[in-house]
Amino acid sequence: MEYGLSTYLYVNERLGSHVLDQILGTGVRHMELFAARQHLDYTDPNHVRDVAQWFRDHRVSLHSVHAPLYADSDWGRLGGLAVSVAYLERRLRIDSMDEIKRALDIADHLPFRYLILHMGLPGEEYDLSKFDAAMTSLEHLKIFASERGVELLLENIPNELGTPERLMEFLQYTRLNLKVCLDTGHAHMTCGVHATFETLRNLVASTHVHDNRREKDDHLMPFDGEIDWTETVRDLRRGHGQFPVLFEVRNYGPELSSLARLAGVMHRMENLR
Repeated sequence: MEYGLSTYLYVNERLGSHVLDQILGTGVRHMELFAARQHLDYTDPNHVRDVAQWFRDHRVSLHSVHAPLYADSDWGRLGGLAVSVAYLERRLRIDSMDEIKRALDIADHLPFRYLILHMGLPGEEYDLSKFDAAMTSLEHLKIFASERGVELLLENIPNELGTPERLMEFLQYTRLNLKVCLDTGHAHMTCGVHATFETLRNLVASTHVHDNRREKDDHLMPFDGEIDWTETVRDLRRGHGQFPVLFEVRNYGPELSSLARLAGVMHRMENLR
């Protein structure tokens, strides 16, 4: 299996060479940058150029960028909009699309393959009109992204719009021809990882791999929660290299979240049969 890491692990500090050097030292072959202004400030041309220069200097290609969740530098606490492609109010939907386009614009200096998007906000309830709103947003964003060489991926998330079944329903309803990012932690909180994989397997182009105890979206290291990793790794191997095992873990301090521990997780996964 090929492995990758999201810079979500460092989301509360500014992204720079010190972080990227550490990640590269683990030997992972894929990186995902988390587009949060306090971390990767996609609105700051100087910051984007510095990060892009690191990728050029190290001859590393960028696998993906996670779309912004908020339009400020403190997870919405500074009054920034919670970003959603499924807002029913047109003004909010346009503001969200504009924020996502700002993140997509970094591809002009730092090319990347995929932009990972959520369908709606945490805990959002299902409504067919939200499908229509999201379709309008994604039609526009898909064109904007493709002009920059980027493909949109929808992530399964624990709300009523982003379950595996709803994602399949949405894609059949809209005929947008999009693929998905399989999130193991979110899957575990809903219908289970194996069931999610079976539903989405033909559409999976990337992953977010992390663990939890099913109650909260903890983003733990694999094997620290309750996911059956023997079964999950078996499913991931069925991808035959079509997508990386890309870890999206939260920083709980060096004892729980160090890159040395991540190397141990990768070794343990390789030994599962």
